[in-house]
Amino acid sequence: QVQLVESGGGLVQAGGSLRLSCAASGRTFSSYAMGWFRQAPGKVREFVAAITRSGGSIAYTDSVKGRFTISRDNAKNTVYLQMNSLKPEDTAVYYCAVRSISGTYYNARLPGEYDYWGQGTQVTVSS
Repeated sequence: QVQLVESGGGLVQAGGSLRLSCAASGRTFSSYAMGWFRQAPGKVREFVAAITRSGGSIAYTDSVKGRFTISRDNAKNTVYLQMNSLKPEDTAVYYCAVRSISGTYYNARLPGEYDYWGQGTQVTVSS
């Protein structure tokens, strides 16, 4: 069992930045690939970014490339999402997730490919 706790969300003006953190419990964090997803009101949960267990391979959805950066610190059992140049369309609840199989696969983009989820953190970008 893995527990995930996201933090760092908030209200920011368009063009601003936020850094989300996701702290994981358990001693096997470094074995897992991790992902960030988001869900806006009335929309399905969508993939944002993913990272392999070593951090060596990363994937992003096209709409955040060049603006968002996913990273991880296995010593701290934490994965991060640095979000720059935020836009109103980035407004959503952001979730981190664990993919407990195939920690070397970085391109899992469907929610069903992940096993454990955090409770989410709200990001609101005003125009």
